[in-house]
Amino acid sequence: FLISSSKDGQPMLRNAETGDWIGTFEGHKGCVWSATLNAPATHAATASADFSARLWNAITGDELHVFQHKHICKSVSFSDDCQKLLTGGSEKLLRIYDLGNVDAEPYVMQGSPSQIRTAQFTAEDTLIMSSCADDKGIRVWDVRTNTIVTTLGTDSPVTSIEITDDGRYITTADGKTVTFFDAMTFTPVWKRTMGYEVESASVCIKNDVFVAGGTDMWVHAHSMSTGEEVDCGKGHRGGSRPSEVRGSSTSTISGKRRKVSL
Repeated sequence: FLISSSKDGQPMLRNAETGDWIGTFEGHKGCVWSATLNAPATHAATASADFSARLWNAITGDELHVFQHKHICKSVSFSDDCQKLLTGGSEKLLRIYDLGNVDAEPYVMQGSPSQIRTAQFTAEDTLIMSSCADDKGIRVWDVRTNTIVTTLGTDSPVTSIEITDDGRYITTADGKTVTFFDAMTFTPVWKRTMGYEVESASVCIKNDVFVAGGTDMWVHAHSMSTGEEVDCGKGHRGGSRPSEVRGSSTSTISGKRRKVSL
C-alpha cells in the first residue's frame, strides 16, 4: 500500500503496485504534512496544520482518535511494535502516545532547537532520530533517559529520514546530499551529491537502488553502489518526495511534495 499526505488535507491510500485509489481519510481541516501506515497496514496516522495528529483504521477509513496539539504537527510515525505513535512539529517537542491508552497524557521530550521536520523510532524503539526545519544535523534521542545522546552532522537541514525495515541502515536527505548511515554506529557508509536540491530519499537494498526527489520536479533512481542515475521520471509540480512501501513491490513510486511515507 501507499499512503500520501497532501496540502488539500485529503490523505489517500492507494495500491502501491498499480497506483489505484483505495480511499481517502477525511476529517482534517488543514494541510496534511505527514502520513504513515503501521507495519501490517492495519492503521494509519496523519499530522496536520490543523494542530492535530489523527489515528485511522486503514481498512475501513474510520477516524479512531484525534491527538490535539497546540501548534502545527509536522511529523508522525509508528513504533516498530505498533504500540506507540511519535509526533513532532512547530512546538519543538516530541510526543510519544500509548496507542493502548490513547486518552493518557503523552511522554514528552524537550530540547529541539527549532520546529521538528521529521522524526523516526530506531533501535527497537529505544532511540529516536529527528531533524529540524531551520537547523542542521540529526539529533539522536534516548527514549529511556529523555536526553539527546548525539548529533549527526550535516551540511544543511535534513528534510527526510528513512530507516530500513531491518533497522540496520538510515537514509537521509539534506541540501543536494543523500547519505546512507550504519544505524548501529551512526557512521556514514556512503554519501552521494546530486545535481538538484533533494527533499526526500528512499532505498531498496535488494535492488541496489535509491530514489530521490526534489525541487527539479523529477524523481531519480540511482545505483547505490556507484551513484549513477539508472532511471528518471517527471510528472510532479512544485517538487516531489519519494515514498516508502508497506509490503513487497518492484515498482518505483513517488509522492507529491510534502511528506509521503508508508
